[in-house]
Amino acid sequence: MYFSQKRLRQIFARTSGYCHLCHAKLDFSSYGELGVNGSWEVEHSTPQAKGGTHHLNNLYPACISCNRAKGDSSTRSARAKYGKTRAPLSLKKRRRAKIVYGTKGAFLGSVMTLLMSVDLSGSLVVVGFVIGYVQNPDKRS
Repeated sequence: MYFSQKRLRQIFARTSGYCHLCHAKLDFSSYGELGVNGSWEVEHSTPQAKGGTHHLNNLYPACISCNRAKGDSSTRSARAKYGKTRAPLSLKKRRRAKIVYGTKGAFLGSVMTLLMSVDLSGSLVVVGFVIGYVQNPDKRS
């Protein structure tokens, strides 16, 4: 199936450029190139053989090897091979999750100031935010 550059960018952005099965980093410019690091192709979450459509909500980027190994099996079973339960977050959801984690870290830092010296209060809040913010939101599987 042919996809326009615009549609490929939309599909690629759904997972921030990560394979939706194994979470490996993909290279947008390596679309459809066999044997190239970061190469990928469009994967149908519900396979076309089982009634899957070409609607955006059914299309994800996947490593060529992951996509071809999946065949017409379920996405759930394909992700399970890699210990994953969901697709990587889109850029928008990733940013939101980082802010939430950072806020939780800042809150923890402020709680720590109650238990420790008041002299460190601002520092602990900042350190807590930074530690929370740098966490990878996709590590939850």
